[in-house]
Amino acid sequence: MIQKIVDIINRHQKFLVTAHVKLDGDAVGSELAFYFLLKGLGKDVAIYNQDKTPDNFRFLPGSDMILNTLPLPDSFEVAFILDCSELDRVGDEAPRIGAIKTLVNIDHHVSNGGFCEVRMIDPAASSTGELVFRLLTAMKANITAEMATNLYTAIITDTGDFHYGNTGKDTFITAGHLVESGADPQWISENIYENFPIGKIRLFARAMQTLSFDCQDRVGSLVIFLKDFEETGALWEHSEGLVNLPRSIEGVEISILYTELPDRSFKISLRSKGKTNVERVARAFGGGGHVNASGCRIEGNIDTVKKRLLEVICTSAWK
Repeated sequence: MIQKIVDIINRHQKFLVTAHVKLDGDAVGSELAFYFLLKGLGKDVAIYNQDKTPDNFRFLPGSDMILNTLPLPDSFEVAFILDCSELDRVGDEAPRIGAIKTLVNIDHHVSNGGFCEVRMIDPAASSTGELVFRLLTAMKANITAEMATNLYTAIITDTGDFHYGNTGKDTFITAGHLVESGADPQWISENIYENFPIGKIRLFARAMQTLSFDCQDRVGSLVIFLKDFEETGALWEHSEGLVNLPRSIEGVEISILYTELPDRSFKISLRSKGKTNVERVARAFGGGGHVNASGCRIEGNIDTVKKRLLEVICTSAWK
């Protein structure tokens, strides 16, 4: 399938690159690296995301080129849809993006059912960034410092700085090549993890007041309500990473972050340790992701949502 994607790149001139809503480092880093690849080949390329780039990823080379308004889809021959397990994950413009003649999906989510005829999917890969690196290697592309910085960011954010279960031998080999090509691990990490706005810290402090435990203390959870964003001055993107805090507690095997949405439903972020499968839990509510990191959305008030989710966790996560 890699050769088919290479052929598509070689045969066409006008490309759209996009990723999922609620952007993370893997989405932004992968699409920016892909942007530099295509520009280096003399292609016409635009990056579109529904959501604005989170503050802690705006240091990335090329981030100022990302558009938040979709150009006319008929001006593109090919759309590369990165880090998405389904087309709807790109947001409200999914129907118009889906109408572009040739769609190519590069993704590593186990819940990906193969919504594109042309696709590069490997759930064993640490990140979409690692898959983009494979493609660059197959093309014998010159990996510039800009590309390396973006792909290194993609990999470290999706592996939790190389300590999640999706980290394998190839992940370290890839990271080594990227450092060799100009990625600066210290500078990248400082920009991502040591440059938090005060609103994010206040939001974390507020959320920690909701810490609770269930299933004989094997499940730890936190809740963020809409009012918490307003009262702390935090943005939605500032909740990134909060779900990992309960998982760091001894004895906790599953960590949950419930985030209230404007429609009064809740976005559910799930993380787990070892072989505890939270993808199975998320899938029960129409979501998905990875064995140790998944998400979904559940309608209802917080008490109803918690009850429904915990019932599924108790019957599914430890099978």
